[in-house]
Amino acid sequence: MSAAANAPLSIGDTVELDVTGIAHGGVSVARHEGRVVFVADAIPGERVRARVTDAKKKSFARAAVVEVLDASPHRREHVWAEASVDRDLDDRAGGAEFGHIDLAHQRALKGEVLVDAMQRFGGVELAPEDDDPESMRELLTELVEPTEGDEERNGLGYRTRVRLHVDPETGAVGPYAARSRRVISVASLPLATEGINQVAPLHEPMPGVTTVDLIDPAADDPRMLLTLAGEKERAGAGDAVHELVEDRGFLVRAGGFWQVHREAPAVLFTAVRDAVSDLVADGRFDPAAGNLDLYGGAGLLAAAMAEAVGPGLKVTTVEAEPGATDDAAENLSELVGALALTSKVDRHLAELLKSAAPVRDRLRRGTVVLDPPRSGAGGGVMGQLIELSPANVVYVACDPVALARDTKTLREAGYELTELRAFDIFPHTHHFESLAVFQRA
Repeated sequence: MSAAANAPLSIGDTVELDVTGIAHGGVSVARHEGRVVFVADAIPGERVRARVTDAKKKSFARAAVVEVLDASPHRREHVWAEASVDRDLDDRAGGAEFGHIDLAHQRALKGEVLVDAMQRFGGVELAPEDDDPESMRELLTELVEPTEGDEERNGLGYRTRVRLHVDPETGAVGPYAARSRRVISVASLPLATEGINQVAPLHEPMPGVTTVDLIDPAADDPRMLLTLAGEKERAGAGDAVHELVEDRGFLVRAGGFWQVHREAPAVLFTAVRDAVSDLVADGRFDPAAGNLDLYGGAGLLAAAMAEAVGPGLKVTTVEAEPGATDDAAENLSELVGALALTSKVDRHLAELLKSAAPVRDRLRRGTVVLDPPRSGAGGGVMGQLIELSPANVVYVACDPVALARDTKTLREAGYELTELRAFDIFPHTHHFESLAVFQRA
């Protein structure tokens, strides 16, 4: 049914909407009777018919496209048939929310999200307001850098890590439906590597299993990690697998964190290495100082620092997951000045703040590289960092709003944002990665 004019929106209502913008989270923005509506599966500039999926809030509602009335020139056939608007809303697979948009425009939309986040939450103007639309689109597209090989493959076949779920009643295996916990049967996983698709049990019921994690390491065979009903640990999660970043090997736990795009570890390794190299060239990096790699995982970014600085680097990498710390110790074993610690970041920084004056001085001369979770480092950790007052902060972020908020905190404390880059390492999704460099004034 259609929503009556001026009537409040209810779940299940169908409304026609003019889509005007993009929002953080992979949804577009429209208005209905003055109320903001966040619309999934749309593109700014389109007119669509959408079904309301959430109307609990007075200030906004959520909806998803059921029919495109006036399509954007950037709309393409969805790269994943099971996620297309041609399917019933409840039967669309999640995980490829930008799969109906051409790759260049995906990057432009991500650039728009980054610009908006940095302006609203970080107080940083990345784009002049008076640019003409075409120049602005070019700027936004260039702001988010494509990953090598993605254009040729249309952004497909890149994921080396995929989590599937199992329907508790039927045992069917598949991804969740978009914005729900309903398991959807799919014929293939187009964003995943060939190795993932070879081992994915998409047509085999798996009763008694809750999740199926598929991994395709760069230097090891693909494998499945199964979580059995009633268990918390995934079988095989602690097994060692081998990854490659260019010609450098990394040992990683099968169930541990590693970037999902085949090229992403090299992209971020190179970006951090180059950022640190620039600090070295400017005389702002002290290899013997109290340098830190926070949320360090298996040591990827500490290794990037070492490649930029050389064997004289002293760095402590801090990670809460013990298995990852063990991997980092192995991966950094050739670096005499590297120390891998298992600790929550806030606890470790709290201990450093109690240090004697000589240690605090080394920390003040140091550089901090951090790669926090999607929620960002947050006020507590940022406050501790500001109190430690390192010379430089190199911040790798997977969420632009979290980065912007932490940027504001650093800038208000006297740090200057000297570099900002963004990388499209999640094609056909709204996610992207950013790198920001801050220098203490």
